[in-house]
Amino acid sequence: MKQTIKITKENEGKRLDKFLGDLFTDFSRSHLQNLIEKGEVLCNGKVVKTGFKLKEGDEIAVDIQPAVPLKAEAQDVDFDIVFEDDDLIVVNKPQGLVVHPCESKKDGTLVNGLLAKISNLSGINGVLRPGIVHRLDKDTAGLMLVAKNDFSHNRLAEMIKNKEVKRKYLALLSGVVWENSGKIQTFLARDNNNRKKYAVSSEGKQAISLFEVKRRYQNATLVEFSLITGRTHQIRVHSAYIGHPVVGDAVYGRGDKNLKGQLLFSYSLEFVHPRTGQEMKFELPLPDYFQNYIDKLTPYQP
Repeated sequence: MKQTIKITKENEGKRLDKFLGDLFTDFSRSHLQNLIEKGEVLCNGKVVKTGFKLKEGDEIAVDIQPAVPLKAEAQDVDFDIVFEDDDLIVVNKPQGLVVHPCESKKDGTLVNGLLAKISNLSGINGVLRPGIVHRLDKDTAGLMLVAKNDFSHNRLAEMIKNKEVKRKYLALLSGVVWENSGKIQTFLARDNNNRKKYAVSSEGKQAISLFEVKRRYQNATLVEFSLITGRTHQIRVHSAYIGHPVVGDAVYGRGDKNLKGQLLFSYSLEFVHPRTGQEMKFELPLPDYFQNYIDKLTPYQP
């Protein structure tokens, strides 16, 4: 569906993705953003970003094609199941594994692997995210909860919303963090210049992270984070916000040629079982790539 649209004064100042979303209501905003990022939407003959602000007289050339429906298929994917019963699963997601299929990653995800190993998963989140109660970033490894039925899914989601699920992470931060502990409290929203990133913004949702220093090194600090809220990229954005981005985080800090992603690990998960009421607690040691990196660091000497 190719067409050219001339921007009128009433649409001046609108973001390109918002304008297209209002115009093409049959398509999801993420689908339209993906088309913009692939260069299939031009403004005055040029490729622009999703957040491009329109001006009166601009000419938008679009070639909108329907998105191909995605469906998650069972596949052999490498991950460990830490615990399983009739209601839920606790998995150890490896670094580099995407949680569920999307337009940029249609298969080879944790969900594809779950479908191959588990005969029943909750259907609340549809065919692309069966059983997924919460997520971890692609390059964040560690413990995740998965629901096997709708009862446990609803209850676990409610517990997370009410802050009854305790999640702790270990992160290696760049530089020396001098405070022994503290609270980072901000508001987070999508970055206006890059829709794949998040930023501290008064227009966002409240995000609260508690931290405690575990060990200091000459140019890095091992920190434990406890999440009060669970916003997307929360620890990564908060770490960068205080001037100590997570080591290896190429999005909010600097990448490291010796690493495949950020050194952030979901090592502890604590909650009450949704059906039995039993207190459940799981902890994992640091993965080898994380521990090996730390072992090469020089301890901080005052």
